[in-house]
Amino acid sequence: MSSGELLSVVPLELKFPFQVNRQICCFIQASNQTDNHVAFKVKTTNPKKYCVRPNTGIILPRSSCEINVTMQAQREAPIDMQCKDKFLLQSIVTSPDTNPKDITPEMFTKEQGHVEECKLKVVYIAPPQSSSDADGSEEGSQKYRMVDNSTEAQSLISKLTEEKASAIQRSNKLQQELELLKRESKKGGISLVIAILIGLLGIVLGYFIKTTNAT
Repeated sequence: MSSGELLSVVPLELKFPFQVNRQICCFIQASNQTDNHVAFKVKTTNPKKYCVRPNTGIILPRSSCEINVTMQAQREAPIDMQCKDKFLLQSIVTSPDTNPKDITPEMFTKEQGHVEECKLKVVYIAPPQSSSDADGSEEGSQKYRMVDNSTEAQSLISKLTEEKASAIQRSNKLQQELELLKRESKKGGISLVIAILIGLLGIVLGYFIKTTNAT
């Protein structure tokens, strides 16, 4: 804040959330600290780039005025987001009967009396996050979740495949043992009850293999 004899001005830095191809507004609050009528005028080092409303006016005693500064849409961002543009707010005591239309540049010369000056600089800042950016972030998180689900499914399939291969291997081994027991049974080396039990075991294993294949 600048607190002069005539006007109190805030802010001293005009902060524009810079975005390409978009007009951006900033506001200056000028407050008359005297019991006199104060005329003001706003100048800038880059008049084609900015629109100031009002750029001249009269502030009543102990009153305030809001000045709208609009930066025209820019086609490209400046290097390192640095800006050298500056503003100058001049003020001078005027008579109560002065009309805003009567304000001229000549009124703000030293020959006409004490002219108070307040210098303001322009600062570019990063724009706030928009709703579209938030949607994009959410979409990205959804994509990550899809990748995670896919990886989990592949892991489950791999595990089931290994279990299936292991079951088939055990089945083949039992089949071989069953054939060996059958041959020994024919030779009279094993009882009929044991042969029946081995046969039932083969049926159960066959059912398990079919179930695994269906999975």
